[in-house]
Amino acid sequence: MTQDVEMKEQAAPSNSLPSFSPSTLHHLKEIASLIETGAYDREVRRILRAIRLTMALRRKLKASALSAFLNFTLIPGSEALTRLSSYLPKEDEHAMEVDTATSAPQAPAKHSLPEIEIYCYLLVLMFLIDQKKYNEAKACSSASIARLKNINRRTVDVLAARLYFYYSLCYELTGDLAEIRGNLLSLHRIATLRHDELGQETLLNLLLRNYLHYNLYDQAEKLRSKAPRFEAHSNQQFCRYLFYLGKIRTIQLEYTDAKECLLQAARKAPIAALGFRVQCNKWAIIVRLLLGEIPERTVFMQKGMEKALRPYFELTNAVRIGDLELFRSVAEKFSSTFSSDRTHNLIVRLRHNVIRTGLRNISISYSRISLVDVAKKLRLDSVADAESIVAKAIRDGAIDATLDHASRCMLSKETGDIYSMTEPQTVFNSRIAFCLNMHNEAVRALRFPPNSHKEKESAEKRRERRQQEQELAKHIAEEDDDEF
Repeated sequence: MTQDVEMKEQAAPSNSLPSFSPSTLHHLKEIASLIETGAYDREVRRILRAIRLTMALRRKLKASALSAFLNFTLIPGSEALTRLSSYLPKEDEHAMEVDTATSAPQAPAKHSLPEIEIYCYLLVLMFLIDQKKYNEAKACSSASIARLKNINRRTVDVLAARLYFYYSLCYELTGDLAEIRGNLLSLHRIATLRHDELGQETLLNLLLRNYLHYNLYDQAEKLRSKAPRFEAHSNQQFCRYLFYLGKIRTIQLEYTDAKECLLQAARKAPIAALGFRVQCNKWAIIVRLLLGEIPERTVFMQKGMEKALRPYFELTNAVRIGDLELFRSVAEKFSSTFSSDRTHNLIVRLRHNVIRTGLRNISISYSRISLVDVAKKLRLDSVADAESIVAKAIRDGAIDATLDHASRCMLSKETGDIYSMTEPQTVFNSRIAFCLNMHNEAVRALRFPPNSHKEKESAEKRRERRQQEQELAKHIAEEDDDEF
């Protein structure tokens, strides 16, 4: 009993502690020191590591911790500190006093580095988005973008790319995405002039997303075709680019290229990006159906995707059977889902594939069948429609048959050996090309430490080399003077 009483007495003062864990502020200070080291040494990888650590700490961010961190890092009375503090909600004053007291033994490190200032903008912006304070987030993102335009440092580019993404996200969440299109174009031009390749990747994807959000596929393709091309620096941005390119190619009826882009985006996407991989698989399933392929059942049984891909599984089943009535019922049943996924217009195109699949099944099953029975089996409105569809399928090579107009019948030919045709060779060639492409991408993704093949130069050798270079330059200058 005495022990229980003592435990209660010790737990009572916990209400006066800060509302955040002391380790949160400590981690933020460590990240700030890592960014400072990366800025002085001009090592972008340190700043990338700081961003990864921040993403792991994102759920623990609170207003009191952010306010204490801003007071710790930014110069008192500076414009950045005043502006960022105004976006944060006011916490309990007593909690802030306790936090100040706990951090008092440490000497406050005031930074004037642009990297630290931009990082503070990024922290506050992420906190406002997580708290669903979108109006304050829009104001904060606009202020950060205005500040970024005046900074031209390669160590800021990584932080700037993140800010560009959240800047677009704020306006997308509020439905005002069209307002920032001109600003994104100007930012892309600035990033191109500054040779900020990561910023160009991010801004190009944001512009493509902006255009596709309003179904402006022609403008998106014009921008994509005229944008400068270079080797991808971010796997996430490259996956997004492939996804947007796949959507553009799908609308342009270039289904083969669209399928490659969408499947590659789904394969390269991180495992944690479940929502992105689901969207890639949805579009890839539709494209494969439009190509006349039937996706494997394992595609719909991927972990965490069963429920999201259920409408597309039933749609695939209707296309595989070739039942037009079942296809209509599935399209009506999940019309809201297809509309939200923006695949409704593509599903309308599948009607012709359903009819062609049913006609192929009929031609395999019957050597001779009347057009009246064909219309009944395909559930078409009239025999004339059946006759025109059969004639077009024969002309396109979808079925190997002949049409007897006099007796109004379809005569199917005997199916030959598929291995005597070129189709197995084509499929085998596509698989070899896929494996070679994957190998080439893996080789390109290899990274090596800089100058690992060279021996480390000592201070004495460096001094001798510089002296020889100076003597050589002086000798060349003397020869030039003699010539004149």
